[in-house]
Amino acid sequence: MAKIRINKLALELNVQNDQVIDALQKKGIPVKNYMSSIDDKAAAYVRDMFSDSSSDSKKTVKAKATVKAKGKTKPKNVIKVKVKAKAAKKKTDAVEEAPAPKSPEPEEKPKTVAKTPAGKEKTPEKSEEKQSKAKRPQSKPPFKKKTAPSSSDDADQAAKNARKNTLKIVKAEDKPKPAPKPVAKKTPPPKQQAPKQEPSISSRAARRKSAAAAAAAAAPEPAAKTPETGGEGFEIVQLAENMPVRELAEKLKCTVNDVIKELMLFGIMSTINQSLDFEVAAKVADKLGFEVEKSEKKSDLDFEEEEQDLEKDRLPRGAIVTIMGHVDHGKTSLLDSIRKTKITESEAGGITQHIGAYQVKLENSSVTFLDTPGHEAFTAMRARGAQVTDIVVLVVAADDGIKPQTKEAIDHANAAGVPIVVAINKIDKPDANPEEVKKQLANLGLLPEDWGGQTIYAEVSALQKIGIDHLLEVITLQAEIMELKANAKLRAKGIVIESKLDKGRGPVATLIVQSGTLKIGDPYIVGPYFGKVRSLINDKGHKIKQAGPSTPVEVIGLPATPEPGEKFIVVNDEKKARQLSTQRIQEKRETQLAKSSRVTMEDLHQQIAEGTIKQLNLIIKADVQGSIHAVQEALSKLESEQIKIKIIHDGVGGITESDVLLATASNAIIIGFSVRPTEKATLLAAKDEVDIRMYSIIYDAINDMQQAMEGMLAPKFRENIMGRAEVRQVFTIPKVGSIAGCQVLSGKVERNIKARLIRDDVVIYEGKILSVRRFKEDVKEVQSGYECGLSLEKYSDVKQGDIVEPYTLEEITA
Repeated sequence: MAKIRINKLALELNVQNDQVIDALQKKGIPVKNYMSSIDDKAAAYVRDMFSDSSSDSKKTVKAKATVKAKGKTKPKNVIKVKVKAKAAKKKTDAVEEAPAPKSPEPEEKPKTVAKTPAGKEKTPEKSEEKQSKAKRPQSKPPFKKKTAPSSSDDADQAAKNARKNTLKIVKAEDKPKPAPKPVAKKTPPPKQQAPKQEPSISSRAARRKSAAAAAAAAAPEPAAKTPETGGEGFEIVQLAENMPVRELAEKLKCTVNDVIKELMLFGIMSTINQSLDFEVAAKVADKLGFEVEKSEKKSDLDFEEEEQDLEKDRLPRGAIVTIMGHVDHGKTSLLDSIRKTKITESEAGGITQHIGAYQVKLENSSVTFLDTPGHEAFTAMRARGAQVTDIVVLVVAADDGIKPQTKEAIDHANAAGVPIVVAINKIDKPDANPEEVKKQLANLGLLPEDWGGQTIYAEVSALQKIGIDHLLEVITLQAEIMELKANAKLRAKGIVIESKLDKGRGPVATLIVQSGTLKIGDPYIVGPYFGKVRSLINDKGHKIKQAGPSTPVEVIGLPATPEPGEKFIVVNDEKKARQLSTQRIQEKRETQLAKSSRVTMEDLHQQIAEGTIKQLNLIIKADVQGSIHAVQEALSKLESEQIKIKIIHDGVGGITESDVLLATASNAIIIGFSVRPTEKATLLAAKDEVDIRMYSIIYDAINDMQQAMEGMLAPKFRENIMGRAEVRQVFTIPKVGSIAGCQVLSGKVERNIKARLIRDDVVIYEGKILSVRRFKEDVKEVQSGYECGLSLEKYSDVKQGDIVEPYTLEEITA
């Protein structure tokens, strides 16, 4: 159902935003402000309500206009003012007022006509459409000259409304069609007498503003042609990804201070040269009455338009295939089987180099497999705009059927518009049931061909190498149906599959050529980097001189490692490419600067005070579910008008990489109770600057959170992990207790320092290492890679597989 904003509806009906809001609230429709959206039903109710009220006012105006003079001497605006004046005088006799105004009316006109601009923009324009043609043309003379004699207050109101609804004034000029001149001659004399208004300091400036507004209204045609307007009369502006405040103000035709004020209302403090990302700039533009379009980067188009891709030069190319499916359904085994049966048999005794993608040569064609199993990699590539895959092979185990990741893989492939070929694996197992799998997949929209559908199925066994040739034939058949073609005569374009830093060769990127032919010595641009191809290596590890469409190849000669999914484009003009590279590096730097920094407990109060943060996202992990509920209840009491607390995820167990990734994406703080992060999670949190807080007492967490919100957080202690040791065997010695025989995995283990004992990522003991022994001798420390025996202070429940983590605390004074 389409929705419309209140401010746009008010503009359409020529009424104030507050009037529409009051009408909706009386009806019982919840709205917050003029930026709220309402559905068609509510909009129709508002339109009917204001159309009824305008028709009532028309009847009143018409009745009084009939009683007035028949000579059409009075403009419509004066009639409207007369109605207001009568309301103010508390219903004087209508018969008495009809003949009287002939002589005193001109004295009223100077004041009342000045009021009409503001009112005229809101109501008369609607009612005017149904008034008689005799009255319509007489509104032109007072409309042009009304601002000169106005009072300062009225002029301020007129200027404010003119500035607020600039486009509205343009539309208002459509109404004067025929304009009889005789009427215009009657109105100026009384307006000449108007300067009897009280002088004020701002009257001169106000008259200038009013004159400017009237001048803008007096020339509607050029104003209507210059701006490009959207569907509802709003001017359209194109904004870049990152734009300084100064440039945004120029685009929106306002001052820098206006933009900064709007940013302050959004809780963003900025300077004139600070870059804003597209989302923030779009909010400001929308608030100021503009419709926003994202400007496309023209840099890539310059290179793409240099050559013509003629249909006669397009030849069939090999299909590019990605394998997806649920965990343990045999994706990797299937890839290995295809590789061994089709590649190593043609390379007797040869060493095959694995580069992330490989090509299988068939009789009349070839198939390129991307060695990135899993829909996560597929979706990540597509998120960067890289549509590399032509066909998806969905692997489903014949003995297991449909699983959650199978459904996800189908959804991801359908979202990308890529055809699916189903490979039913593990048909050699005794409990395999391919027909049941087909039924389940048919319910998800993958109807087999032999059942009257369009999905091709192949039954294979990766372990026994059964049906591999048939699967390749099926993929080739699907590729023929798709008629995949590419022009090899163009300059090469491709997509980066993966990249790495090699010690001997420097930055190396694996890419698939999509069109054209890539040659040694070609200048190229990939992402923000420019370089020349120094060497090409195919999937078999051989050096080649050129690579055609659908060919996987390693490229050497990069200045840095590009991101997977970046476009690789060979260019003709090196100078232009170098300039573009410099520009992209600058844009990348601006993007990083425009991104908001991660929220931490230390700067939480400052961000709340500045309005940077309105909602605090938390991730809670604990050893038991009861702790999570207790924390949720306690944290809910800390909410205030300035900030809301939202727990976006909670769970029992240690802090994992997925928790850190979620915190990175949602700018959240992770709180752990009696649990520890894994080693990979710790490294990832340090890299992404995610704040992880560990507590053993719930009160400490609540107290820290409250003090952080009030800006009175106690000094933070940095925890330095000295190392990690794994318990390999436990010895029990009489009168001594349990001794843990450990292998030091990383760092070192020292005696007489703090340590914690971790079992399944849950902290079960915190205390001190009492003694460390090596070969029956007491030692002070044991380095990584060595074995030792250690005992913990007042604790003996040590089990094989536990992790001992010694650490020190260092106070941060900054």
